[in-house]
Amino acid sequence: MKIGVAKERRPHERRVAASPDTVKRLVGQGHDILVEAGAGAGSAFPDPLYQAAGATIASAQELFGAADILLKVQRPLGTGEGEIDEVYLLKRGSVLIGLLQPLQQRAQVAEYAKAGVTAFAMELVPRITRAQTMDVLSSQANLAGYKAVLEAAAAFGRAFPMMMTAAGTIAPARVLVMGAGVAGLQAIATARRLGAVVSATDVRAAAKEQVGSLGATFLVVDLEAMKQMETAGGYAKEMGEDFARRQREHIAEALKKTDIVVTTALIPGRKAPVLITAAMVANMRPGSVIVDLAVEQGGNVEGAEFAKNVTTANGVTILGPANLPSDIAVDASQLYARNLLAFLALIIDKDKNLKIDTGDEIVKATLLTRDGAVVLPQLAGA
Repeated sequence: MKIGVAKERRPHERRVAASPDTVKRLVGQGHDILVEAGAGAGSAFPDPLYQAAGATIASAQELFGAADILLKVQRPLGTGEGEIDEVYLLKRGSVLIGLLQPLQQRAQVAEYAKAGVTAFAMELVPRITRAQTMDVLSSQANLAGYKAVLEAAAAFGRAFPMMMTAAGTIAPARVLVMGAGVAGLQAIATARRLGAVVSATDVRAAAKEQVGSLGATFLVVDLEAMKQMETAGGYAKEMGEDFARRQREHIAEALKKTDIVVTTALIPGRKAPVLITAAMVANMRPGSVIVDLAVEQGGNVEGAEFAKNVTTANGVTILGPANLPSDIAVDASQLYARNLLAFLALIIDKDKNLKIDTGDEIVKATLLTRDGAVVLPQLAGA
């Protein structure tokens, strides 16, 4: 089996889909590994490290033309999106695996089918115990939550922990994390390690215990209503208008006493919910910092701008980071590569042949296209 590792060409992306360690393991399993020249440069994995692991360095044309399985981080570039049309280069009959944004990029999914490519979207890996080693969203969100707090600390004009000095006492920073999923919980843990007083909110009642276990205070609006705000897969549902109104009122009061906010709320396949309005920001203290981790999907904060830092009239800084895992590219790439390594074990049998078993719930959940057709239930027939 020839497995290719493509160079990422989308803006703000420094990660790579395989590390020298996972390449070595794949070579040890008997696969031929092709790595596009310069693919690992942004993650501190120069070409010689891949060659030492047993890979062959190739050009984009050689890679796309030869790979039976192509590994990527971001979805391929389409017509007019960049220096080359990666979708056009995909080999008919090949397998594409990456973060393909199928619910947002439906037209491109149809292109994979038309090109005769079997495509898998790693963001659709179900949150079940057996799939934990393949859970890309969790591995990358963990790093995003950590980095978000560091970005906030860098932009904040004060210290995080309480400090007692001869010149007087410095009060600890007050941090509010909105959304206690993987990214939010890591943000809580990081802010606590830095010495901040941390509180958190989430629409899911199950998050209360997790937040408390990290030493943070959970802000409760309506515990009974919150019990209905979680899907079987562990994701948050979109909240009703009445609950949303009460949530906004509760948060508005908390924000007046908050120094730093990290927002992490996302709804799969939908625009991110607005959690902080411009009016709420206007009532925050000068020097406060907000980090909007959902900015790429529309943002949780009114006034946030993708890949920009905005300072409001009342002195609040709103950070709209483009791709925080990419800012920790070495670790992010290593974790992502291990996720893919675990996933490959599902679709390659012991004889090194492709094995796509749609009876497997992980395979079924992530499979977008096969045999020239779109097969993902959410997209099929759309």
